[in-house]
Amino acid sequence: MRPTIFILLTLFSLNQLNAQFSKKKEPKLIIGIVVDQMRYDYLSRFYDDLSDKGFKKLMQEGFFHKNAHFNYVPTYTGPGHAAVHTGTTPANNGIIGNDWFNKTSGESVYCVGDPSQETIGTNSKKGKMSPHRLLSTTMADQNRLHTQFRGKTISISIKDRGAILPGGHSANAAYWYEGGKNGDFISSSYYMEELPEWVDDFNQSDIVEEHLKVWNTLLPMNEYDESGSDENEFEFGFKGKEKATFPYDLKELAKNNGGLDILKYTPYGNDIVAEFAKRAINGEDLGQDDATDFLLVSFSSTDYAGHNFGVNSKEVHDMYLRLDRNLASFIKYLEEKVGKDEFTLFLTADHGAVHVPNYLRSKKIRAGYFDTDKLKVDIEEYINSYFGKDLELIRRISNQQLFFDHQELRANNIKNSDLQTLLTDYLLSYPKVNRVFTRDMIMHGNQTDRVGKLVQRGFHQKRSGDIIYALEPAIISYPPKGSTHGSSMNYDTQIPLIFYGKGIKRGIGLNKRHITDIAPTISDLLGIAFPNANTGNVITEALDKGQR
Repeated sequence: MRPTIFILLTLFSLNQLNAQFSKKKEPKLIIGIVVDQMRYDYLSRFYDDLSDKGFKKLMQEGFFHKNAHFNYVPTYTGPGHAAVHTGTTPANNGIIGNDWFNKTSGESVYCVGDPSQETIGTNSKKGKMSPHRLLSTTMADQNRLHTQFRGKTISISIKDRGAILPGGHSANAAYWYEGGKNGDFISSSYYMEELPEWVDDFNQSDIVEEHLKVWNTLLPMNEYDESGSDENEFEFGFKGKEKATFPYDLKELAKNNGGLDILKYTPYGNDIVAEFAKRAINGEDLGQDDATDFLLVSFSSTDYAGHNFGVNSKEVHDMYLRLDRNLASFIKYLEEKVGKDEFTLFLTADHGAVHVPNYLRSKKIRAGYFDTDKLKVDIEEYINSYFGKDLELIRRISNQQLFFDHQELRANNIKNSDLQTLLTDYLLSYPKVNRVFTRDMIMHGNQTDRVGKLVQRGFHQKRSGDIIYALEPAIISYPPKGSTHGSSMNYDTQIPLIFYGKGIKRGIGLNKRHITDIAPTISDLLGIAFPNANTGNVITEALDKGQR
């Protein structure tokens, strides 16, 4: 190679490195938005009713990935938030459910429950929480380490797990909504000794109480033709109102629906979170210096509404139109407060949701319900008839997992592998059970098909059970109204994924990507280390190298 060409190539490479690692190129603020129970197709179904400054702005001016999926099961809120921010699945980060059976203590544990902590901001026990069950770091943790803890992390949600898990272990603060009589945002002694002044000011204001008002549709009802009829038999609604139909007088209904808890199930829960997030930016001076900060926001009211009314309801439709306006207002605030070219935002969901099975059946689509309590009784009867004596070999069924009593197995000289085989054959013959995976299959075999891989990535050797079963499509263990989630089916795994702002290329992605790819992508954008258990890949097509 000629010396001149070599020198030019060397200079070009050095310029690329300078462009990639210069601190001046890093965004001042990362905004991570997770919308709880947001199906991918909401963006296309409701598109014509959206404003130009919310979802559409993010989709059109950012990088919109149209083929993003969860790459594990179960698809629940706790595991979803953990996967987004750790860049890995429950097999590594340890969050195998919202709750799970602890084989050591013999009790059910909550993913962020921590009796050693105290509540900050109220006298209730709702703040006895921390991220101590999260085994790996998050991208926000890595940013804190990278910036010598000058970069702040503030995490906010209606749900405690929606705030705590994204923030990771080193967040400056995580805040969640207490509801009930107070309607305050609270925290845990894990983070602080007392609430900051700006949080106290918010709690002492009338902002929350002012949302106890009439909830009617944002647009005329006849424009909501992308959702089902307002009056139907597939919704729960609220106590004290005979029909689940608009309008809803929330002030009147609050007395029979948990007081200010009722706001969780309405668009006004999202209003409150969005306003609190703006207060956090101002109160914590986020995005105001050269050390990148993280503001992590989870909108949970969409999940409460989905469970209550179902994914095809007018209520969920209205919820997303109003969330769209929340996003428009929030983006405008970010541009004014932080600077139009100084922040990077990503938006995704923690899982999708299934149509109400009874609605599907009314349209002649195969669907139905599964009785988990009956399954446990039937399994116990089968075991006793097989062995010819009364045995208690199943300690718990949790998250579609069977946990064996290993002491009873040893006492009766029964091999674990033999019971796995016995119950696999039984479960495969059981109505509405579609697939069965044993601990031996998962630990000693490499699953090759789609569902098997999802189960394997959601299986944690120490925390998971001995047998995992999967139900047939659109079969759920849930009441006969409202929607739920948790399966390996596309309605639960396919979610929206949008990157927007500084360092992001404008475009559309069609190649299949996974939820675990978000954390390494943001980490690469910032030039920081990936979360320590990361298994995801950088979505290179979303990054604009010229802005880095």
